[in-house]
Amino acid sequence: MALRRKILALAAPVALLALSACATGLSTQVQRFQAMPAPSGESFVVQAADPGKQGGLEFAQYADLVRRNLVAQGYSEAPSASAATMVVTLDYGVDHGRERIESTPDPFGPPFGWGFRRPYFSRFGYFGRYRDPFFWGWDYDIRSYTVYTSHLNLDIRRTADGQSLFEGRAEAHSSTDALPALVPNLVEAMFTGFPGNSGETLRITVMPDQQQRQQGASRAGS
Repeated sequence: MALRRKILALAAPVALLALSACATGLSTQVQRFQAMPAPSGESFVVQAADPGKQGGLEFAQYADLVRRNLVAQGYSEAPSASAATMVVTLDYGVDHGRERIESTPDPFGPPFGWGFRRPYFSRFGYFGRYRDPFFWGWDYDIRSYTVYTSHLNLDIRRTADGQSLFEGRAEAHSSTDALPALVPNLVEAMFTGFPGNSGETLRITVMPDQQQRQQGASRAGS
């Protein structure tokens, strides 16, 4: 067949988790606005932006990552929301994905496609298509896969007056919608260079060894 289209329904998106979150790191866009005070006795609690997630095991796992990063910055965890000087609100999620199609020349196909179809024009205008046995063209491999967009929002406010101290958003594209694989990377990216320069947008890639260290620290402190 002159134009061999190999539609690869990628079982690879599962393998491409390696592409985004394991093998090559997850490239994340991070935007932060901040007026964070230097650590001097401030305490915090981490709450879910969605009340339905508060108290859930999955949220607790991600909240613990945020907690550990804030403690590493010099802030302390408060025993209750009423005792905290700062409230940290955490939100995260992933969309339903969108399909992408890529085509690349097939290096193993024939260098020209006999019978390749071209539009036929007459003096009456477009008339259809016909086979041109001398038309040169490459065979193409075509693959389709799904790209997911994940996000993590972090909002920190002073409990005394509700003043906003930190607003951050981390967003990434990947071939997986598995939040347990994505959220730790998004948290790590959010806290890279924390609190950062207000108003800046950075592209941060969390490499696999960083994620492993973070998860290892989480298990060690459990």
